[in-house]
Amino acid sequence: MTFETVRDRIVETLSCDADKVTMEARLAEDLEADSLAAVELSMALEETFGVTIEDGVLPTLKTVGDLVNYVDAHRN
Repeated sequence: MTFETVRDRIVETLSCDADKVTMEARLAEDLEADSLAAVELSMALEETFGVTIEDGVLPTLKTVGDLVNYVDAHRN
């Protein structure tokens, strides 16, 4: 369920095709998320899941799977 919700937020934020959003998809390279889009996505995920994604952590979250795992580990 987390993956599906993260996928939906990615599709909304990046205006990309849902079929491209896989656990292995790289945010910058595969989904073309620039730094502004990454910040917007992190804000959407924070709001959706009630997590905090620190600025220093954001650059380490390279793939969709990284985001899903981070959200699962830090949910309230």
